[in-house]
Amino acid sequence: MQTDPIELELFRNALFSIADEMALTVHRTTYSAVLKDNMDYSTAFCDAEGRLVAQGLTLPSHLGSIPEALGAVMRRYGTTMAEGDIFVLNDPFEGGMHLPDIFLFQPIFVDGERVAIAATICHHTDVGGRVPGSNASDSTEIYQEGLRIPPLRLYTRGEPNETLHALIEKNVRVPVKVFGDLRAQLAACTIAERQFKALVARTGVEKTRFYMNELLDYAERLARAALRDLPDGEWSFEDHIDDDGVEVGKPIPLRVRVEKRGDRMLVDWTGTSPQVKGAINNTLSFTRSASYCGVKSILPANIPNNEGYFRVIEVVAPPGTVAHGVLPAACAARGLTGFRMVDCLFGALAQMLPDRVGAAGDGGNIGVSIGGYTPDRQPFIYVDFTCCAWGGRPFADGCDGNSHMFANMASPSIEVTETEQPIQITRYEFLPDTMGPGQYRGGAPFCREYRFLEQEGVLQVRADRRAFLPFGLQGGGAGAPSMNWLERDGKTEKLPSKFCITLKYGDVFRLDVPGGGGWGDPLAREPASVLRDARNGLVSVEAARRDYGVVIAPGWQVDVAATEALRAERRAGRGPLPAVTRERAA
Repeated sequence: MQTDPIELELFRNALFSIADEMALTVHRTTYSAVLKDNMDYSTAFCDAEGRLVAQGLTLPSHLGSIPEALGAVMRRYGTTMAEGDIFVLNDPFEGGMHLPDIFLFQPIFVDGERVAIAATICHHTDVGGRVPGSNASDSTEIYQEGLRIPPLRLYTRGEPNETLHALIEKNVRVPVKVFGDLRAQLAACTIAERQFKALVARTGVEKTRFYMNELLDYAERLARAALRDLPDGEWSFEDHIDDDGVEVGKPIPLRVRVEKRGDRMLVDWTGTSPQVKGAINNTLSFTRSASYCGVKSILPANIPNNEGYFRVIEVVAPPGTVAHGVLPAACAARGLTGFRMVDCLFGALAQMLPDRVGAAGDGGNIGVSIGGYTPDRQPFIYVDFTCCAWGGRPFADGCDGNSHMFANMASPSIEVTETEQPIQITRYEFLPDTMGPGQYRGGAPFCREYRFLEQEGVLQVRADRRAFLPFGLQGGGAGAPSMNWLERDGKTEKLPSKFCITLKYGDVFRLDVPGGGGWGDPLAREPASVLRDARNGLVSVEAARRDYGVVIAPGWQVDVAATEALRAERRAGRGPLPAVTRERAA
């Protein structure tokens, strides 16, 4: 069969539109804030063999997860799938990532023949375990983290698996939300089935199969062509996670080596820390996702998000490391490690392409969970994933208040949060003088304060970048560290970066997100840009002088002569600028 380029492009847009419509269906029908506000979910379309052909809107962090999870289903049920079957799993050691992420897969049949598989993954508010939200970073084995579901049939030929439904219901704290969100996933799969069958009716089964395969080959061809245009060589980078929250103060090294030859690339995580006691161990699928996302960011935007471009990227992560945890590794907070791996990979890619790769962002995805019971024993759980500051880029400042590219998440609505939860948001604002200075400064982070309004609850937080700050590039400075504070009975206490504590009525928890690293010489920054930041409250007059050599006179004007003199003095008294600015907090 010959490829018609126009027909292929129409088919591609039709298929990706179905995957996007699935994502919108989840958004419209879901129950929990972590989905409808944070948007921690993804949708995709796979061919009959389980290959990812089209991933919809939402999270890049799921790029490598769906093929791994569906592969586990195919190994167990590939020859026995029937129309009306729906498969479920969340087991990190059999295709999953961490227990709150539940996958649903629905095979789609046309005239009795399996032609495609619809896929959804959603982060669920709770799947049991020792801490509400099932996200604690201080768990030390998978068995503490919640209900572990291997690949199973949730529905068999359209009939629900009542045993499994009952098992899930009895093991989660908020079954109404969990089953509401599962139904949102089912609705997305139903939409996919209906629209895909309409597409097949127009295109025909054989041509549909042909073009799905051609989309994979097309993505591979584009990726190979793009890689051939990049320089060959090897580049390495090392970064550190502060600790795992259990062995406090023990740094966890992340090491990556990138090797690019011709039209292939190797991303090798050998040398990364052995797996740790705390729950920040990655699954291999999440490490692959981080690697695919990092590499995708330097490739042309027109390469489809599917398994075709994975073929040109080999990811190596030795078992038994934080990049590839093995039983009984705890992994509930593995998001922290995945996000940090993206920044670590950027450190290597910046050596390869210094004019295209930005500095470190805030470290991505600080997890906050607040849960407990009302006096009449009704459960409540609030889950929020916060990331908001990009690193400075070779052509622009880092984004302010914008989710890390690995997440593409939104912040939950304050009004909705205060309506649904016993929480009052008392502060939500940018933090001045926290961005890494540079010709292009790091993104501005924010702080958020939560006042607790129930008698008692559990607060779980996973944060990082307290000791090892977001690095700057090409002479840019490091971003400010994260901070956690608890105000109780009129006294303010500094909390560690990872913890689980009991809250009492009236307690106020404050989270300060780290700032993005800067890119380029701060003394090369346009004085007008420094003045604008000062007028907007992002940079103080003192920091403008200290970090940028810009003198701001009364009346919010740049003193041009004083600025030029100060900058000349600074340049004369300093040595060469570092390619990477690594700093540890005092």
